[in-house]
Amino acid sequence: MTATSAPTLTDLLHAAVSAVGGTERPGQVAMAEAVAAAIDGNSHLLVQAGTGTGKSLGYLVPALAHGERVVVATATLALQRQLVERDLPRTVDALHPLLRRRPEFAMLKGRSNYLCLHRLHEGVPQDEEEGLFDPFEAAAPSSKLGKDLLRLRDWSDETETGDRDDLTPGVSDRAWAQVSVTSRECLGASKCAYGAECFAEAARERAKLAEVVVTNHALLAIDAIEGAPVLPGHEVLIVDEAHELVSRVTGVATGELTPGQVNRAVRRAAKLVDEKAADALQTASESFERLMELALPGRLEEIPEDLGYCLMALRDAARTVITALGNTRDKSVQDEDAVRKQALASVENIHAVAERIVEGSEYDVVWYERHDRFGASLRVAPLSVSGLLREKLFNERSVVLTSATLKLGGDFNGVGASLGLAPEGVAGDDLPEWKGVDVGSPFDYPKQGILYVARHLAQPGREGTRNDMLDELAELVEAAGGRTLGLFSSMRAAQAAAEELRGRLDVPILLQGEETLGELIRNFAADPRTCLFGTLSLWQGVDVPGPSCQLVVMDRVPFPRPDDPLMSARQRAVEESGGNGFMAVAATHAALLMAQGAGRLVRASGDRGVVAVLDPRLATARYGSFLRSSLPDFWYTTDRNQARRSLAAIDAAAKAEGR
Repeated sequence: MTATSAPTLTDLLHAAVSAVGGTERPGQVAMAEAVAAAIDGNSHLLVQAGTGTGKSLGYLVPALAHGERVVVATATLALQRQLVERDLPRTVDALHPLLRRRPEFAMLKGRSNYLCLHRLHEGVPQDEEEGLFDPFEAAAPSSKLGKDLLRLRDWSDETETGDRDDLTPGVSDRAWAQVSVTSRECLGASKCAYGAECFAEAARERAKLAEVVVTNHALLAIDAIEGAPVLPGHEVLIVDEAHELVSRVTGVATGELTPGQVNRAVRRAAKLVDEKAADALQTASESFERLMELALPGRLEEIPEDLGYCLMALRDAARTVITALGNTRDKSVQDEDAVRKQALASVENIHAVAERIVEGSEYDVVWYERHDRFGASLRVAPLSVSGLLREKLFNERSVVLTSATLKLGGDFNGVGASLGLAPEGVAGDDLPEWKGVDVGSPFDYPKQGILYVARHLAQPGREGTRNDMLDELAELVEAAGGRTLGLFSSMRAAQAAAEELRGRLDVPILLQGEETLGELIRNFAADPRTCLFGTLSLWQGVDVPGPSCQLVVMDRVPFPRPDDPLMSARQRAVEESGGNGFMAVAATHAALLMAQGAGRLVRASGDRGVVAVLDPRLATARYGSFLRSSLPDFWYTTDRNQARRSLAAIDAAAKAEGR
């Protein structure tokens, strides 16, 4: 390389990989080249990069080399931290001499993730009293809440970011709610006495100056849906953990009404508006509460007449209150702006959701949900977010979506369709053009792992205990000497299995919910004999290389529940337009989870083990081959003795090494 020529991508990647102490892998090079080509050509890319590829460097290096602003959106906190605390600082240092510039980077989250100094110092608008109350005085210092609040007050003096995730150990949601505001409740920097020191505003300012902005899928969704830009303008968007994007965007686009939330809004507004406006909202709130007491869970294809009237009354009363809140001023209320802003935010939310359900779009799904602890809620979600994503995501910037699991059933088209993309290679006026690339994995899956399907078991039914499955599970765990991650399709199944095996086997069994997730994973990793059983968040949140995780068990194919209102509505919509709803929705959902779950087994080049699926349908059903082709290319068997012998051999080898 001469002194004047620009460094090549190969030079840059080599420098970055050396700086993080890694080894260059062919998949990482292929990924970096594909990302660079997409950015240079202002086109879109879906790239599947298996565990161990080093995908964050595979996209950061070409993005930094390009020199324009990049937004990186991830699904999990762990990856955000890894990028900002480890990967970006080292990569920027390594590339600095070659690029002759030092790109700045910053983290940006939604406002409620940052400590609000106004709330901390002035108190929280109180529902039952005039004005604000001081949560620090109201909470007993010896209570959990009191201790959390005192810690938050001390932390506020030393933190530079005010970011909730920088506080360790964390505090309860209840404590955090006393010291944070949503964007709707915020007074705005110009009106707030603490605007100049505001942590959320400082984070926004840092993001405006940075070349790389790291954010999360939820903020990306808010940026797309709300219309008011939250993220600074950017030329390149990289979505990591992209298999999660559709469900995160759906979550942000989902509205909810509960009796408790409506009551809170009534209490907040009542002291700020005239009696007539307050009474109308109170009356509508009471009739909504009575209706919700009788609500049965399930989808509402048509809005029942009584619910329709009730929602119209809520909507109209909320609109009147919103107008009244804008017109009246009451100097007797302490810190009136903050009180008014909180009341306005809660009433506006009720107005928006009630109006959305009353207007009844054919693209929305409405249903009742019942929760043991929180009672009934009325929810509304988009039937699909693909149109929204096609329009808002792929416009005027190059988008790279990456994950270890984007190819389902052998191609990218299933995930592509959920993102609003036409099949690969199909061009059209409004259709974003994209390319799918699978850069493989550095692991030798057929040599490192076995996929065992327990073909001899009875097919799982809707309810009831599966004694044959529990027997099989006990035999496998015993052969493995513990070392098991149990992934269950429901919490009830995980609890039943933990209870049964604790009685039968002499190995420690941890159960999700009995400790915090972080604590459970640490304890599981620390002792090879320990097993960890749990449900959804374990299917994709666990990274335990080495001998502590040599058996991953899935109790059944994780199809969505048949009574899931949103999934069944999506399935029916595909069928009505002539497609195969079961394959497009249920099988794709299951394939994604199984691919993520199976990915827990091999996390490093020395890992060995078995993924055991205790559901014969993976071997016998027509869709079985689609699901199997979505999993890593493990050696496949349905021979139970073979699986047990392999596990015993892997256990013996680990013990011989003293692990």
